[in-house]
Amino acid sequence: MSTLTSNKPPIWFWIISIIALIWNGMGAYHYLIQAYNTESYRAMYTAEQLEIAANMPAWVTAAFAIAVFAGALAAIGLLLRKSWSVKLWLLSLLAVIIQMGYILINDYASSIGMTIMIVILAFFFTWFARTSQAKGWLA
Repeated sequence: MSTLTSNKPPIWFWIISIIALIWNGMGAYHYLIQAYNTESYRAMYTAEQLEIAANMPAWVTAAFAIAVFAGALAAIGLLLRKSWSVKLWLLSLLAVIIQMGYILINDYASSIGMTIMIVILAFFFTWFARTSQAKGWLA
């Protein structure tokens, strides 16, 4: 019997993995509308906020892209029960810390609550993936 069939994850594993995919999918969507400067993106922010985003250093924007796309791939990895997802969660977490650290240090957070929630969820999903691996739910 394989390890995957003998260590079947509980239903909440699937629920959390789907939530992680939805969350990071929303992040990837937000990155794309920002990168393409869509009308819906411009409608969400004030002129001052748009100016701040437009003048964000390229490395912060790159951290944003890495955070959300690595997170989305990591969530897919969780759903496929692959251990490589743990490394992607760590990469996503590092990128979140870099991006949100810059935003917080420079007082650019339009919503401190959302900024903190992003960091907490990045830590949570990384912890969850590592715990899932330790329990033998990932191969």
